[in-house]
Amino acid sequence: MFIKTGRLLAAATIALTAMPAIAQDLRYAHVGAEGDIQTRYAEEAAADISEATGGDVSVQVFPASQLGGVSEMVGGVQMGSIQMGHHDFASLAQMVPDVSVFNAPFIYRDGAHALAATDPATSPALQQINEQLVEQGGVRIIGRIYRGARHISSNFEVKSPDDLAGKPFRAVPLDLWVSMVTGFGATPTPVEVAELPTALMTGLVVGQENPLTMITSNSLHEVQSHVAMTGHMQSVLAVFINESVWQDLSEETQAQITEVLDAKAEESLVWAQESEAELVAELQEAGMTVVTEEDGLDIDAFRERVLAQINGDFPSYQPYIEQIMAIE
Repeated sequence: MFIKTGRLLAAATIALTAMPAIAQDLRYAHVGAEGDIQTRYAEEAAADISEATGGDVSVQVFPASQLGGVSEMVGGVQMGSIQMGHHDFASLAQMVPDVSVFNAPFIYRDGAHALAATDPATSPALQQINEQLVEQGGVRIIGRIYRGARHISSNFEVKSPDDLAGKPFRAVPLDLWVSMVTGFGATPTPVEVAELPTALMTGLVVGQENPLTMITSNSLHEVQSHVAMTGHMQSVLAVFINESVWQDLSEETQAQITEVLDAKAEESLVWAQESEAELVAELQEAGMTVVTEEDGLDIDAFRERVLAQINGDFPSYQPYIEQIMAIE
């Protein structure tokens, strides 16, 4: 009897081992439009994850706010109704306020530094924040995207914060952006990205700031006349996943996904660097006036006023900023 039972158990074990792994279907949401680097990143990452995992993980991407705006998307990932997403680090600030530091203006030397400082595997600052996100929000950052430097676009020439004094200026609906736009000298006016072209057209806001890739992909040249090349932020986005979903994946699958996202992050840096000069020319051909330091753009004035505002509003950022700046 014991021999027979043992044989049955062995047969059952072999049968279970031979069963194919159950495919994991992940819904991946973001607010980026067609033509934006972040949209290309998500589409290619989804395909590469499927290939790297041998089809064990299938990723369906929902771009352009199809599953809601930023708050709905982040809330969906937190609840698990959406499994993955990406957006500015500051979009996770309701869970851990200090995560916004990774979007702070004037803290990165360049795009490569921004990617190094936001690497989940090697950045001490991000690792500390990630632990808090997992514990307090049930969300984990597993990758990042570089979209290029952010610049100011407007309906008039901007050379210093004085030119924006008291004017309604679009702020991403997050505390860090409200603080930064206040540092610009403008009046922060929160507007979701899907509503931005209309807000600019109607005069609800007279300017906004974003990477050039976003300005072109959203055809903002049709409702804006000038771009000031402030480069005040290195635009780096967090790629995040529901923690329960992440833990349901095997360590091997987690490693495969991480490898894909790391490689895609480096590719996004190359895409952004190669495209900026082309995008400047494209915007000029579309009729926009591009204002640089050679034209009298006072970047130092923006840096001084914005950092003073940020440091006053977010004193808890300082230890993280020191860690970020120390990364080679």
